[in-house]
Amino acid sequence: MTRAERREQLIEVARGLFAERGVDGTSVEEIAAHAEVSKPVVYEHFGGKEGLYAVVVDREVRALHTAIRAALTTPRAGARRLIELGTLALLDYIDACPDGFLIISRGSSATSPEGSFATILSDVAGRAEDLLAAEFTKTQLDPALAPMYAQMLVGLVALTGQWWLDNRDNGLDKDVVAAHVVNLAWNGMRHLQVAPRLERPRGQDDPSPEPAG
Repeated sequence: MTRAERREQLIEVARGLFAERGVDGTSVEEIAAHAEVSKPVVYEHFGGKEGLYAVVVDREVRALHTAIRAALTTPRAGARRLIELGTLALLDYIDACPDGFLIISRGSSATSPEGSFATILSDVAGRAEDLLAAEFTKTQLDPALAPMYAQMLVGLVALTGQWWLDNRDNGLDKDVVAAHVVNLAWNGMRHLQVAPRLERPRGQDDPSPEPAG
C-alpha cells in the first residue's frame, strides 16, 4: 500500500471498531490487528488512538453537516419542503453511514470538542430559527419564540433519527419516517395556539397558597 492508502485503511478499520465498541473500548492493538499492521504504524500516521478518532469524527461530521446545510439552503424551497429535505438529509446519512452516525451521536473526541453531533444540531437550529420566525410572522405568533421552537424541531428530527437507526431493520422505510416527522412538525405548526396553556385539573391553575385560617 502507498502511505495514503494505508492511512485510509486505518481510518476505515478504526471507524468500524469505534462504532461497535466506542473510543474507550477500542485499543491501538485492536486497530493494528484488524488492519494487519504493527502498532507503530498507527502511531506513525495518527500519533495514537485519540488522533485517529479525531480524524474519523471530523470526517463524519463534515459529511453530515454538508448534507444538512445543502438541504436547508435548497433554492426556492418553501418552509414545509425545507423541513422535509432536512429530515431526509439526516435519514439518508444514517442509512448510508450507520457507523459514522453511531460515532458522532455519542459525542466527539476530547481533542476536538467542536466536532460533535450537538454542534451540528446547534447549527441546524440556528438556520431553522429564520425559517420559523418567518412562518410565525405570517401567523401572528411571536417570532421571538422561534429559537425555542427551532430547538424543539431539531430535537424531534434528531431523536427520531437515532430511534430509526435502531429500528430500521423492522422494515420501516426512511421516506415513511420522514413523512411522519413532517406530518407532526408541519401540521402541528399550522395549528399552533398564539398563547398556549397547560391543561391542569380544576383548582390547580393558581399555585399561590391559600390564606391561613
